[in-house]
Amino acid sequence: QVQLLESGGDLVQPGGSLRLSCAASGFTLAGAAIGWFRQAPGKEREGVSCISRGGFASHADSVKGRFTISRDNAKNTVYLQMNSLKPEDTAVYYCATDRITEYYGCTYRVGSRYDRWGQGTQVTVSS
Repeated sequence: QVQLLESGGDLVQPGGSLRLSCAASGFTLAGAAIGWFRQAPGKEREGVSCISRGGFASHADSVKGRFTISRDNAKNTVYLQMNSLKPEDTAVYYCATDRITEYYGCTYRVGSRYDRWGQGTQVTVSS
């Protein structure tokens, strides 16, 4: 079965850290650009970060300097390291594969480019 599975979401205090994982089964992530997206209650989905097929990353301004996306092709997994978490980071986080697989570039701004989506993992930042 071809699927993406996110994990690592949790309740964390402001200023804390979490690492989200996006594991693929049934296909290899190595040839794909991967994006992380999030959706908070009552808000539209927004792109957070992406990583190209060649490992080049891009982050939204709202998370730049705090979040880091990385990939481990040997483990068929992409990670999102989230530090200095804020209450406004609270959301369901999703990973997805980009239909367009450039080596150097990626974009998290065009969600419609992404075709395979995981089921999401909840991140709650609260004291």
